[in-house]
Amino acid sequence: MLEFKDTDLPNIIDLQQIKQSYDGGKTWILENLAFLIEDQPEQGQFAAILGPSGCGKSTVLRYIAGLQDPTEGSVLLKGKAVDKDNRVSMVFQQYSSLPWMTVLDNVGLALRYKGLLKKERDEKAKEMIELVGLTGHENKFAQYPTLSGGQLQRVAIARSLLANPEILLMDEPFGALDVGTRLQMQDLLLKLWMQFHPTIVFVTHDISEAVYLADDIYIMKKAPSRFVERIKVDLPYPRSRATKREPRFEELVHIVEDKMVEVATAPT
Repeated sequence: MLEFKDTDLPNIIDLQQIKQSYDGGKTWILENLAFLIEDQPEQGQFAAILGPSGCGKSTVLRYIAGLQDPTEGSVLLKGKAVDKDNRVSMVFQQYSSLPWMTVLDNVGLALRYKGLLKKERDEKAKEMIELVGLTGHENKFAQYPTLSGGQLQRVAIARSLLANPEILLMDEPFGALDVGTRLQMQDLLLKLWMQFHPTIVFVTHDISEAVYLADDIYIMKKAPSRFVERIKVDLPYPRSRATKREPRFEELVHIVEDKMVEVATAPT
């Protein structure tokens, strides 16, 4: 079992002794799963999760977001059990904006539920809209094809960061985008991460994307699933397209690829 570091820093995400079954315990989809990320103020962490299809990567995010409870085990955010008062927003591969609402209202939606007056939440939403490059689109409806796929994901990122700037959960958020837009969104995400320093947990199937974005890559094995490997990405920030031409980048991609093959072919 992968041993997670546990220093004097406070924990921001802590999954303990997680087990998941959908048939009353006859079959365990997740078993003995642990996941620990420590809080690093003014720095943040960028964790990417890789693993075979169906191993539970998205399920881990749903636990953290408070969208699903494990069959057994505990899910803690900053030492407190996840509940309606500390849920975390999630950016999905599918477009999740409310199509009958404008970009401005979508981005400020969480602030509406927190009771902020419209003037205040609109001001904060406009600031975030500018940061994600959507100025001029505030009054458009957040739907395709009024907005492109990349623009809709920018709406989702802005909404999530405004709702909870400390933690951002992303479930293959760029998987449905064309290659050019995907590369632009990767750079935008790194820019926002370095500006706000949130803890990002990012699920992807793309090894190169994980190496380019993350400072830690966690690999899960097939069911009964758990984390079995952590690879430190020792590439300096800020990163750019030039980073992908560096020998160390290519070396890390090969290291992760070899480990993924090893995990996929290992006996359960």
